[in-house]
Amino acid sequence: MPKPSCLIVILLVALLGCHSAPKYAPSAEEIEAARKMLAESQGVDVLVGAGDIASCEYLSGAIATARLLDAIPGTVFTVGDAAYPEGTDQQLAGCYGPTWGRHKARTRPALGNHDYHTHHAAPFFRYFGAAAGDRDKGYYSYNLGAWHVVVINSNCSEVGGCNPGSPQERWLRRDLAEHRTACTAAYWHHPLFSSGKEHGNDPEMRPIWQALYDAGAEVVINGHDHDYERFAPQDANGNADPARGIREFVAGTGGRSTRVFAQPLPTSEVRNTGTFGLLKLTLHPTSYEWRFIPIAGETFTDSGSATCH
Repeated sequence: MPKPSCLIVILLVALLGCHSAPKYAPSAEEIEAARKMLAESQGVDVLVGAGDIASCEYLSGAIATARLLDAIPGTVFTVGDAAYPEGTDQQLAGCYGPTWGRHKARTRPALGNHDYHTHHAAPFFRYFGAAAGDRDKGYYSYNLGAWHVVVINSNCSEVGGCNPGSPQERWLRRDLAEHRTACTAAYWHHPLFSSGKEHGNDPEMRPIWQALYDAGAEVVINGHDHDYERFAPQDANGNADPARGIREFVAGTGGRSTRVFAQPLPTSEVRNTGTFGLLKLTLHPTSYEWRFIPIAGETFTDSGSATCH
């Protein structure tokens, strides 16, 4: 069995032979950086990523954010819409693959709506394999250092709903009860709260937020709106709650495109559009730090820290 780093190189060689989508050939330096980051990520409690990533129509954004990943060890998250426009096998292989795909061995993905445009996300599950969870569910959890991390499928109609008593909501409450860590994070595609003009709030996710809130979770990360937004800790109804609330980040900044904001929500603390980049969380046993890292040539950033409940 080849080593994971060798698999990355083998994968890249295979991807460059795809003729169904625009090609991007990573340099030898980028391949080596991916191998190095895979090796260094062992034992480093960092969660880094974004959503809304690789457009086969214009790949420059995903190329730029993938280069940021080359320099950051840790676990990579994606919060949906890995490959545009339809999430096909060819688009995943030819556009996501040569960019963010060189970090596939350390990626834990979440599903977006574009991922379901082709055969109920079958290409997504074929590409990511077991790392994407059960293909009939697309939700799962894992531990990262002292933290418990939950990945939700916000395409609710595909998994029997997200309402109270739905299979996913019941699974989430069981999972959280079985993993009573001091710190918990969750991520998915459609944000419960968003000031983005294109999509905005998705109330269907409120029962999921409530389950996380009841368990004392710290952080939720979403995509869908192509912007960056950070919220103050809040409850499932959008009320500020410094003591027990969950802090939400929208990080739809992976490279697809950027969009404008509507009227900011009352709990919105920081907003930016027009900047591709990554959200990096450094996870400590009882606290965390966040930082938005822009692509080369951009200046917007955001950073801070908080203790767990």
